[in-house]
Amino acid sequence: MNFRQFAINNVLRSKRTYIAHFLSSAFSVMIFFTYGLLSFHPQLKDGLVSSSDTISLLGTMGMTVSQYIVFVFSFFFLLYSVGAFIKVRKKEFGILLILGMSRKQLNRMLFIENILIGVAAIVAGIGTGVLFSKLILLISAKLLAVENGLPFYVPLKALIITAAAYAVLFLLIALCSSFMLRKGTLLALVKAEESPKPQPKASPWLAVMAVLLIGAGYGMVMAFAILQIFNFILLFGGVVLVIMGTYFLFTQFSVYFMRYLQKKERFFFRRTNLLTVSELLYRIKDNAVMFFLVSVISASAFTGIGTTLAIGDPGLSAMENPYAYTYSLYNEDADKGNRHLDIIREELKKGGFNYKEAEVTPIFSDNGVMLIKLSEYNSLIQSQGYPAETLGDLEGILTPGTVSEKNSYRIDGPLNDQFEILNGKKSETVKVLKAETFIAVPAAYGETLVVSDRLYEDAFQAQQDQEYGYAAYHTFYVKDWKNTGDVSRALFDRLNENEDYSYYLKSLYFEWKSAQQQNGILLMVSGLVGIVFFTFAASFVYFRLYADLARDEQQYRMIAKVGLSKKELGTIITKQLVIMFFLPMLIALIHSGVAFVALQQLVDFSIVGHSLKIFIFFLSIQVIYFFITRWRYLDRLNKIIQ
Repeated sequence: MNFRQFAINNVLRSKRTYIAHFLSSAFSVMIFFTYGLLSFHPQLKDGLVSSSDTISLLGTMGMTVSQYIVFVFSFFFLLYSVGAFIKVRKKEFGILLILGMSRKQLNRMLFIENILIGVAAIVAGIGTGVLFSKLILLISAKLLAVENGLPFYVPLKALIITAAAYAVLFLLIALCSSFMLRKGTLLALVKAEESPKPQPKASPWLAVMAVLLIGAGYGMVMAFAILQIFNFILLFGGVVLVIMGTYFLFTQFSVYFMRYLQKKERFFFRRTNLLTVSELLYRIKDNAVMFFLVSVISASAFTGIGTTLAIGDPGLSAMENPYAYTYSLYNEDADKGNRHLDIIREELKKGGFNYKEAEVTPIFSDNGVMLIKLSEYNSLIQSQGYPAETLGDLEGILTPGTVSEKNSYRIDGPLNDQFEILNGKKSETVKVLKAETFIAVPAAYGETLVVSDRLYEDAFQAQQDQEYGYAAYHTFYVKDWKNTGDVSRALFDRLNENEDYSYYLKSLYFEWKSAQQQNGILLMVSGLVGIVFFTFAASFVYFRLYADLARDEQQYRMIAKVGLSKKELGTIITKQLVIMFFLPMLIALIHSGVAFVALQQLVDFSIVGHSLKIFIFFLSIQVIYFFITRWRYLDRLNKIIQ
């Protein structure tokens, strides 16, 4: 057996320890390859085919930036995992040095091992990516709203770049592993597993501070959302406080709580609680930083993916514009306007859609207040299903033109309870009865005042005397507007057939599709990166678990001699693994849950479905991962205590 075969056998003998490292590495390679597959796709290489040049640019940039994020994070993850493996194998390295292996040979052995794992991960990752490339293209076409789909192609360029990038990455990791091992004397390496651990301690003041920091952070985030205080410092400060609180939660509060349980004699000395709590105390203290990182990374993944799912919801587009179509003519050619309106009605009827039509002509008074008359306002809101309003001669209703104004009305009500309306030389005071919290007026330029028909006509006449012109907006409300894609395309084709661009036509379907493409980009970026982060976070738990395996084997072998049964061992290990696997995830779910509650305050549609999808998806993966790890870990320990 030569030296290279010795290194290969080392990896094969330690496959149980290396499996999570290998699978996570291969997965990151596959994700990197996926971004390359899309970036170099013939239909996407010149930018995403979109209704917006900005979105096309974002699509190209998003794929590139995502590759960088995955690559950089993969480097730090692999560096961490290699460091964990070196720590576990210190005694093995010390024995090899005693048997005559030189430091240079030891470094060479580590280098070969890391290169071997890297090559295997590259082959497995790219192979899996190629195998599922057709499925990836189908899913990506759906997410990016590419209506004709993305045809399959041979991704040679993506394959070469992925292989080259990760070859460099694993080469760097292999070189770094040699430097990590230079620390420590031979005696320290041999006795690495025999060093006693100090009794875990925690400050009660820092434990209380953990709860206070998280509570204060939650409060600042909710103030940002509920009170609509759109201040970046407030939001960022809240996030920072939550992160700080989470750190103290694991490093101080969790240890303090476990010490508290030790003092509860009736609980502590009941059945196997003594072993479970005592072991958890050390595990939580040893893994506090890892728990903190897993919680923060997982919460970021949950929140990012859930937010992008909400952005792509059709309800977001309908928040700003409730009408399927809004039409206006730039000139005063009434015949052309009527022909265009007839075409819209014809196409809607041909498509089998029921619609409600309305018309409104916003005007400005002489002192700059935007006005619409009550009868036209009622036709708008009744088309949406709201009841008609009534007003006195000098009474008015404020209606918002933007989402921010709508939210401001909902929280603070109208800022002014009356308006002075100047029409020519005549001035009248209008009392504001209320401010509505839904958008009714299309193409508004800010808050609009609904006034009586008489007051509106006076203002309109004053403007006509000064030869001002105003555009009338025709709205078509369609309840099932999400299915009006064919109608929208037919309308724009027919209205533009003579290159006539003298009109304004807004399609809610096209706006939604544009937002959906943008959301698809964000979802591809945050979703795949989030899944990579979550995979790495789960691997952290696996590494820490197997880092303590040798100590656990020795400990439970001794305890088994005084009567520990397999059933009791299973109970103890299960309780410990539940804490290790699900405590960080529980904290991450709470953090992201608060973020979703805050997000719900900013939108009119429900995001409960989106948040539940994210939670159920990741929780299901974690549960499967937990049972697989528990089975393998218990199987190993059961063999020890036989």
